[in-house]
Amino acid sequence: MIAIGGERLTAAINPLGAELTSLKDADGRELMTDADPAFWTGHAPILFPIVGRLNGDVLRLDGREYAMKQHGFARRQMFEVVAQDAASATFRLIANDETRASYPFDFVLDIGFAITGATLEIAVTIANRGVAPMPASFGFHPAFACPLPYGEPRADHRIAFADDEPGPIKRLADGLIAGDRPSPLDGRTLHLTDALFSDDALIWDSLRSRSVSYSAPSGPSLRIAFPDTPYLGVWTKPGARFVCIEPWHGHADPVGFTGDFRDKPGIFTVAPGSQRQCAMAITLQR
Repeated sequence: MIAIGGERLTAAINPLGAELTSLKDADGRELMTDADPAFWTGHAPILFPIVGRLNGDVLRLDGREYAMKQHGFARRQMFEVVAQDAASATFRLIANDETRASYPFDFVLDIGFAITGATLEIAVTIANRGVAPMPASFGFHPAFACPLPYGEPRADHRIAFADDEPGPIKRLADGLIAGDRPSPLDGRTLHLTDALFSDDALIWDSLRSRSVSYSAPSGPSLRIAFPDTPYLGVWTKPGARFVCIEPWHGHADPVGFTGDFRDKPGIFTVAPGSQRQCAMAITLQR
């Protein structure tokens, strides 16, 4: 693990997947999932070059087909630590023979973590070193402790959106987008109940907000800001002690989608010699 920190937060990142595995407050209280294997052992996987599932777990590109598992391969790849000091670290994944077997592009993926005061900033740069335009998706998948370690019961936790989100959200069937479901919000507030997640994650694909706050009615909260990602997933499992708040640029295939990856909803394209950036910031607010 690579440890970084300051007076108000400390973090640990696993070079395998450049995965944030721990985020603690100044008193050493854990703000991330306990990763109970009875529910889910992830902490905060990096989703690249896809978010969610592909139809048949197949990436169709320029007349060829490539096997690609849910959420892509970055979370299973070892990143190199290319910079580190007391409060920050940067991790890098460069295309290799294994990644090219399922995604034929010469990319460089940098994930930078930096703590300033009560905020952990995560900065992502996706660079295209190849000669062809590179289609991709990217997503964050952090799992926060539920309940947070401040004495409030799990059932009292909620997520408050920064803006009104009046439209329906997407539902999933076997991991694929399968149409709409009514918004579960009470005004701008999502009250976290197990019943919400009986059909998998909640997905906002017409998102106005660029931040949410996660908390119980009293005590500290976490503000999660995501200025560059137009989609949001929220997910947990009944009885689990985590909730995932997932800013995405991209989402799963729609049911029945067999088109080219470049035409998949939510895809962005990085021109040769160019790069795409996105960020997320997690702030502990008292």
